[in-house]
Amino acid sequence: MIGAKTPGGPEVLKWQALETGKVGPNEVIIKQTKVGLNFIDIYMTSGLYPFPKNGIQIPGGEAAGIIVDIGEGVTRFSIGDRVAYTTPNGAYRQERLMPADRLVKLPNYISDDIAAAAMLKGMTTEYLLNRCYPVNSDSSVLFHAAAGGVGLIAGQWLKKIGATSIGTVGSDEKIPLAKEAGFTHVINYNKSDFAEAVKDITGGKGVDVAYDSIGQATYPKTLTCLRKFGYFISFGQSSGAINNFMMSDLAQNGSLYAQRPTLFNFIDTPKSLDEVSGNLFNMIKNGHVKISINQRFNLQDATKAHQALLSRKTTGTTVFDV
Repeated sequence: MIGAKTPGGPEVLKWQALETGKVGPNEVIIKQTKVGLNFIDIYMTSGLYPFPKNGIQIPGGEAAGIIVDIGEGVTRFSIGDRVAYTTPNGAYRQERLMPADRLVKLPNYISDDIAAAAMLKGMTTEYLLNRCYPVNSDSSVLFHAAAGGVGLIAGQWLKKIGATSIGTVGSDEKIPLAKEAGFTHVINYNKSDFAEAVKDITGGKGVDVAYDSIGQATYPKTLTCLRKFGYFISFGQSSGAINNFMMSDLAQNGSLYAQRPTLFNFIDTPKSLDEVSGNLFNMIKNGHVKISINQRFNLQDATKAHQALLSRKTTGTTVFDV
């Protein structure tokens, strides 16, 4: 496995031995084949989140593999089944002991690569657009980091819905990626004032909902992009946590709503997990969402992958081969 004994940058990640353990009731052991990379993996090893009491923080929020052992009471799966999962951390390993009710069985049309690349990012897109704020064809949407892993999926999903979507990116090189994904408009926020651009695009009305995974660098300007009674949905903090939030900001910008959701509240039962993942798989099956794996690393090279992600040299999704 790859893990960190002390908080820090990518350099703290080390390849280490770890016993898988014995399977217990309602558990399975997965021989992992692919693991996905997400920005939250960096948060996990940076010290932003507490390290476990055993002293080793293992990042990784999504993976796919094959069940090689099953505990008593498991009825939904069999040895040899292809499965995938998303969890807060712990995926950077070759084998993993997992509760069976946290797994989804992969249909034949979803490869291990696609599952590892899409479970966290794809289900995040599903709950953002369907559950936090039900976007429809009349909606106008602002989506930051439009060329990132979630952003490229969201652009396609929004195109299928028929919403007017405005994506922001950090460089001109990322504009074609976001446009190809389906965003109606794309703004380079390092060259233009994105708030002024949004006002121009919407005729001064503002958007119905803004999705922000950047955090401090885009707050509070994002609030000025919203219409009266609009929705500000903060689901990440790649530039750092928002440290100047005030409830009065919501009033001053039009009696806004604000939400800080997390995926795991939307998939906390086997039924809800199957529903959210099923919606994602159907979007992929029907060709409405294509998962672009733009970078690939061996799991042992996780340090290099984290360095690339931190320096914003990655686009779309990154997958580790186990």
